[in-house]
Amino acid sequence: MRLAFYSLDVFTEHRYSGNPLAVVLGADGLSDAEMQRVAREFNLSETVFVLKPANPAHSAKIRIFTPSKELPFAGHPTIGTAVLLAELNANHNGGSGDAIVVLEQTVGTLRVGVKLRDGAVSFAECD
Repeated sequence: MRLAFYSLDVFTEHRYSGNPLAVVLGADGLSDAEMQRVAREFNLSETVFVLKPANPAHSAKIRIFTPSKELPFAGHPTIGTAVLLAELNANHNGGSGDAIVVLEQTVGTLRVGVKLRDGAVSFAECD
């Protein structure tokens, strides 16, 4: 199975600094064990798997894995994934501006506000 993935630098304005993060899109077909193996292969502090949300009004369901276990929540993976999804949606829809990304996680549903900046690094905050 081929899946799209992104390698991100979170909490920085400079490439190859900040907190590294891998985000795997369309991960609905992966088992828990497969997600764990992929996270181990990336060998970053966290890898996020993006799935279809249970509630269609939400942006996505995400699962966060370290190389050794699944986490119910982590800050930089939540923020990084929200920014990526907002940017992908803006690029797809030809727009920019602000976005609210709603992510289903083990700890519950989180809303992340994303400010998309044309030609600059995006900014996000979580409630």
